[in-house]
Amino acid sequence: MSFFSHTKNQIWLGLVSMLMMVDLYLILFVTPIHPDQQWAQRIFYFHVPSAWTGFLAYFLVMIGGILFLWKKDQKWDNFGLASAEIGTLFTSLVLVTGPIWAKPIWGQAWTWEPRLTTTLILFLIFVGYFMLRAYGGHPERVSRYAAALGIIAFADVPIIFISVKFWLPEFQSHPQVEMNKQAPEYLYPFLFSLFVFTMIYLLMLRYRMHILNLKNKALSE
Repeated sequence: MSFFSHTKNQIWLGLVSMLMMVDLYLILFVTPIHPDQQWAQRIFYFHVPSAWTGFLAYFLVMIGGILFLWKKDQKWDNFGLASAEIGTLFTSLVLVTGPIWAKPIWGQAWTWEPRLTTTLILFLIFVGYFMLRAYGGHPERVSRYAAALGIIAFADVPIIFISVKFWLPEFQSHPQVEMNKQAPEYLYPFLFSLFVFTMIYLLMLRYRMHILNLKNKALSE
């Protein structure tokens, strides 16, 4: 049965679509233009929520890996794989939107500063994760190795957060902005965008889990 043939999923899709449109409206027409960054600042309402969603997804990859190794239940392997796919999609958005913002602000699209570099490393780890999934050999062994790699890979997420403390500020380009200290007209749209991206992730995760469950059922028949 199609995922969106269920009324509950249709309602969720409609709700998420409406939230996305409201989010776009707030970002483009309601949120004031930042005096220092001008229009480039608006990309942060996509960039940071994408990063948040990617890191949340990778956290759940770790949880799925732990539960799979513990319970040996295929559903947790599917959960980890689905979350890894979605997390990598959002991390790729981070790596795309970051340079779009950086070009007018820094004068160059990329610099090898701590947070960017550690985010790229995380993305490449999960490229290896998918290569393992595709070419690792026996499915049961691949699932175990992928679970272990997903657990280990999450260690890079807190490193990304604290990476800005590894070098002196003069050697960094990444903005050190504490959103809770921002004016309400910047803070509230940002928080709403975080919520919307989280809802998008949850819908995508349910859909991808549905597809993987159908695939496993077909293989077992």
